[in-house]
Amino acid sequence: MEQEIVIEIAQRTLLVILYVSAPVLGLSLIIGLAISIFQAATQIHEQTLTFIPKILSVIAAIAVFGSWMLRVIIEYTQELYSNILHYIR
Repeated sequence: MEQEIVIEIAQRTLLVILYVSAPVLGLSLIIGLAISIFQAATQIHEQTLTFIPKILSVIAAIAVFGSWMLRVIIEYTQELYSNILHYIR
């Protein structure tokens, strides 16, 4: 396997990982930012206050985007397996 093919596969894999994880991480970031603003405005500095809403937002994001995330990963894996003969030549 040539070096260019390995780099191409690695780049595509990282892009798929970023593409799939972006909705979950983005929603968690937005919820965390909103709770931080709330804590700063009310001067409530409880460390554990952010965990429950973040966990619930991640679960909700997986429930909403889970089928799409799975479809993207399956399509990428099928593409990788279908081109495996091209990669090893």
